[in-house]
Amino acid sequence: MRVIARDGRHEIEIQRSRFVCTVARVPDVEAATAVIDRVRRAGPDATHHCTALRIGDPATGAMTARSNDDGEPSGTAGVPMLEVLTRRGLTDVVAVVSRWFGGTKLGAGGLVRAYSGALSETLDRVGELRRVRHRELLLALPYDRAGRLEHDLRNSPYLLREVDHGADVTFTVAVAESRLDDFGAWLAEHTGGSVDALDAGPRDLYLP
Repeated sequence: MRVIARDGRHEIEIQRSRFVCTVARVPDVEAATAVIDRVRRAGPDATHHCTALRIGDPATGAMTARSNDDGEPSGTAGVPMLEVLTRRGLTDVVAVVSRWFGGTKLGAGGLVRAYSGALSETLDRVGELRRVRHRELLLALPYDRAGRLEHDLRNSPYLLREVDHGADVTFTVAVAESRLDDFGAWLAEHTGGSVDALDAGPRDLYLP
């Protein structure tokens, strides 16, 4: 799944109408609603606040997708905005395009181009990342063996996130779910099968 690299805001003007697009990365529908409410409060004099959102569940692959034309002719604002998000394969994102009417009607085609164009330009500016579901694995071993494994981990394709020094040395390693079997084989090879990995749960990482 792909996500926006950062939140952002961008404005375009078409025939004296202002279109201000706000995009934000959000974890759920409630957070998306909060962003929409915030934008509405910040621009109470806007003619319309049209919205689109996509929220994905990395565990099941299910996608929640919604759009709202907010008084524009049906299908001319929120729907084309949602199509932009869908075409780019983005998730965990909410987009609000606020319009200040400039006195000239744009027609259905003009509105579609304006709303989708404002969002597309904003997305180009904020950039994209990949959201990849990982598992965090805990590896515990004595101090006299930890140095070698730490060196091997830092030179491996797996992400060493934390090193804790207690009675033993515990490494927290993030491994993409698609590579868990590979990591198991790697760990057995580098420890002679003497270290077990404890699954500490899922973790989503955002990667280029």
